Amino acid sequence: MRATRLLSLLLLLQTRERMTARELATELDVSIRTVYRDVESLSAAGVPVYADRGPDGGYRLLNGYRTRLTGLTAAEAESLTLSALPGPASQLGLGDALAAELKLMAALPPDLRSRATRIRERFHLDAPGWFRSPDQVPHLHTIADAVWNQHPIDVLYRRWQRPQQVTRTLDPLGVVLKAGTWYLIAHPTGHDTPQPPRTYRISRVLSLTVRPGHFDRPEGFDLATYWAAYAERFEADSYREHATVRLSPDGLTRSQILLPPVMARAALEGATTPGPDGWTHHTLPIESVRHAHVEFLKLGADVEVLGPPELRDMIAATARALADRYTPTR
Repeated sequence: MRATRLLSLLLLLQTRERMTARELATELDVSIRTVYRDVESLSAAGVPVYADRGPDGGYRLLNGYRTRLTGLTAAEAESLTLSALPGPASQLGLGDALAAELKLMAALPPDLRSRATRIRERFHLDAPGWFRSPDQVPHLHTIADAVWNQHPIDVLYRRWQRPQQVTRTLDPLGVVLKAGTWYLIAHPTGHDTPQPPRTYRISRVLSLTVRPGHFDRPEGFDLATYWAAYAERFEADSYREHATVRLSPDGLTRSQILLPPVMARAALEGATTPGPDGWTHHTLPIESVRHAHVEFLKLGADVEVLGPPELRDMIAATARALADRYTPTR
């Protein structure tokens, strides 16, 4: 562990040229005192590292010094595809992403290294969605390992319909991170007829056992293609009903922020020519009357629901209840 840390410290100095003890401690997740000891160890081993004094100072290597210890291990090479996602990489058990990135950066010529650093400074991907706690996925690491090594698994899974807890034997084909939520794509096995791949939310896996042996991945299966088709189908299946509404100009603008993406897109694309009052008519997809009731209330008086009648009645009842609630008592 210490040898790995010393190599990481050396590669950090090689790729970033000058770093303070505090910056090194943050990168390596150690104390500043540990950084001091590690720098002394590198110096004792003949590495020409020295300290610049002053407010702009820090540790640096002698000009022209470069280590050749930049070969990637197999695990580090595999983790490079997720090096831009340190959080998800860690959840998947690919903790070698940082070491792999450092070795790659150290091996680049100075001009290419500078360009790679500029990209890192200017573009950052934050996978989780806003205003939500991340899913608890204690079995994600084991599932990822089973996907990689093609081990079948037995899972106890909690679903929406009854019975809620079911046992499934699965051939895990891939893992997808969508807006901060992890999903497993897997073939159910043990049926009389072949089953198509299905999608499971990993946070609903209650327990998991890895089975002995290996399974063969289906020929031609492409995870990205499967997920694109699944996402499109899921969206279509979720919004099977429709509501007819009128939107004020402000309501149309606010709908792009407050309504779910499917509804917001339909509002923008299907708007009629504004009437004399500036309002437009729309036919919007909805999940259900109850769901639409909540969504349209976000727009307040800038939306008028025309149908279905049940939804219009629910909105009107809520408006009357609010008016009664806020009417001053005498």
